[in-house]
Amino acid sequence: MPPIRSLLVIAGLAMALPVIPAASAEDPITFTARSGDSVDALRGSFQVPENRSDPGSRMITLSYVRFPATGDADGPPIVYLAGGPGGSGSGTAEGPRFELFMAMRQHGDVIAFDQRGTGDSTRLPRCVSSVHVSETEPVSDAEYGNAYRQAVEECGAFWRGEGVAIEGYTTRESVQDISALRAHLGADTVTLWGISYGSHLALAALKDIPDEIDRVIIASAEGLDQTVKMPAYTDAYFARLQAAVDSQPQAAARYPDIAGMMRRVHARLEAEPILLDIPQQDGSVASVLLQRRHMQQMSSGLISDPQYAAILLALHATLDAGETGLAIGLLQRFHTPGEPVSLSAMPTAMDLASGIGDARLAAFEQQAQNGLVGAYLNHPMPQIRGAWNGFDLGEDFRTAPAGDTPVLLLTGTLDGRTYPEGQAAAVSGLSDVTQVIVRNAGHNLFMTSPEVHDVMHRFMRNEPVGTEEIIVDLPDFTELPF
Repeated sequence: MPPIRSLLVIAGLAMALPVIPAASAEDPITFTARSGDSVDALRGSFQVPENRSDPGSRMITLSYVRFPATGDADGPPIVYLAGGPGGSGSGTAEGPRFELFMAMRQHGDVIAFDQRGTGDSTRLPRCVSSVHVSETEPVSDAEYGNAYRQAVEECGAFWRGEGVAIEGYTTRESVQDISALRAHLGADTVTLWGISYGSHLALAALKDIPDEIDRVIIASAEGLDQTVKMPAYTDAYFARLQAAVDSQPQAAARYPDIAGMMRRVHARLEAEPILLDIPQQDGSVASVLLQRRHMQQMSSGLISDPQYAAILLALHATLDAGETGLAIGLLQRFHTPGEPVSLSAMPTAMDLASGIGDARLAAFEQQAQNGLVGAYLNHPMPQIRGAWNGFDLGEDFRTAPAGDTPVLLLTGTLDGRTYPEGQAAAVSGLSDVTQVIVRNAGHNLFMTSPEVHDVMHRFMRNEPVGTEEIIVDLPDFTELPF
């Protein structure tokens, strides 16, 4: 899970540093998606300072794949900003959204951009710390948080020792990378298209380089002060999930009180954790003491999309009935026994730098005491807050953007990672926002309905989007997606 952010970038100095022109021309490639579909494309790169606040900074390479516009499209380049943080644009284009990347070419060149520290951009070493968290003894929330803080402090020293200017891995630096990409492409403006953390970066760009942005499409928006989401909004999500479950008679009979079931299971594990034996591929057995914390962490991941929420429901229901088979199966699939705390530089730095202010932290801690997933939705934030001195970008960074750039916001009602209430707040200072609610969709909503694509295309053509709501089918909450 992600750690840390970066230090304050002096905006004036960052803007004063020259944009480094591309060292070489784009190379033609055949881009092949995981589906097997292929298309002619161009791979390009350019260089930027790793830390613009340091005149002696080393240069790093930023990579992208350009899918040329089709037909007579002559709009600004459309830059895809992946989520995470830590996802890559080129990696996303290889996946299920390949079809949408191709369709967006009708409006202009589509740029699958690998943000600094991701994809084919300059690679950063992963830090394998010396910190181990006991798997067979009870570990308190405080002890678990302290273990991650220790690992983050150790990894900061490791990355600096490897020559990484970790102070350069902030959203503010990534905004200047977008500006450098625009200049490298020879464009006056760019359109930004992002999801989750990619929306966080897009909103920061609307603050820092508004004149370089033509329009913005964001989904599952994460506001500039929302690196850490509020537990009260998570609990409100579970109420919406209950309403969705209640719409299916069989699921409603099986899960009549989701919150009550979760609280029973968590309370039982808090009082008496369960020692599970997890079969390994080599025939050995690894023991894991299943605690309340594990359930809150697993729940935090499974609520991203409604099909995965079905796993959460079944997991709690089986444990509530005293059965551990599904829990063992999930740990067998996703848990690596004996692994120390390991961290990736880019997401660790980005999250720690975007940070959380004192007032929001105080409200978070109060809500987390009784929240269904506690303090674990965005772990290891805020537990590692302040682990690197001076790294937080501050309240000025976290202030919501203002302006009249056209923005399309797509919001799923069953998104358990970025919530409708928070998404509305994230764009509240912008005067030209079109929000479309995608009812029953979760966090990863781009491919949930052709209607989503239709709305995006109309927005790109500067036409009325034609609807305020799209309804997609719910999964069967009694069926597991595997």
